[in-house]
Amino acid sequence: MNILPPAIFLMGPTASGKTGVAVELVQKLPVELISVDSALVFRDMDIGTAKPDAATLARAPHHLIDIIPPTEAYSAAAFRHDALRLMADITARGKVPLLVGGTMLYFKALREGLSPLPQADAALRAELDAEIAQQGIEHLHARLAEVDAETAARLHSTDTQRIQRAMEIYRLSGQPMSVLLKQQEQNPLPYRILPIALIPSDRAVLHQRIATRFAEMLEQGLVDELHRLRKKYTLHPNMTSMRCVGYRQAWQFIENEITGPQLLETGIAATRQLAKRQLTWLRSTPDIIELDCLKPELASAVLTIAEQAGIAH
Repeated sequence: MNILPPAIFLMGPTASGKTGVAVELVQKLPVELISVDSALVFRDMDIGTAKPDAATLARAPHHLIDIIPPTEAYSAAAFRHDALRLMADITARGKVPLLVGGTMLYFKALREGLSPLPQADAALRAELDAEIAQQGIEHLHARLAEVDAETAARLHSTDTQRIQRAMEIYRLSGQPMSVLLKQQEQNPLPYRILPIALIPSDRAVLHQRIATRFAEMLEQGLVDELHRLRKKYTLHPNMTSMRCVGYRQAWQFIENEITGPQLLETGIAATRQLAKRQLTWLRSTPDIIELDCLKPELASAVLTIAEQAGIAH
């Protein structure tokens, strides 16, 4: 009987200390890090993504950081393809893949496979853009409710990105997205997964960490970073990169849509909402090993779990 090679999933909400733990583990275990973060893929977006600095990356290199410009898009399907290739390479080198990050959709896509959704279609996307511009997103949401009531009920009537994608899927495939999502591709991951989740015992402490970190991002020059990005690349606010938490609010500030105090307030609120969504995903993920991310010696606790699972130098 073949024993599957091991892989570690280190998951958690934003500001839970995942990167610090992963960097420590590189020094103590035969692992290579793969970033599972939909914002860290973008080059030149450093401050607002809390990207590890050059010294940290030199000590603990991460795959899938800085791989595309902010003008391009990255998907769960692209992540799954890249991660599977990297995991195979790492395993072939006799090391253990350690996947670390907070983009729960990527972890889910990797572990469970992908549903057979059609690829984006530029012509249809432009058609839907024009429809939204003329009649409003609420109108498109109402149209979606007629053909895919289940998806429409799940989406807020102003969620432009997801409503547009759901309608695009229906028009391309002739089937509701809710139906296609249930036809999940059964493609088990050929690894023995050790899924560890860093979850705070006190949500208020995590919220304080989030507030402190976003304030520090502003002090470090998040707005100036966005100015530089806008000079270097042709960007618009609906791009995937510019919808990242922090950049969306900084864009609104630069366009004089919100004030400085509002930038701080809305940035913190959006990050808290992100953490809430991440924790909801984690709570519904089966078989995870929970660790309190507020306790000291977190890396040591993860190291003990890994060693008990047979992963050691």
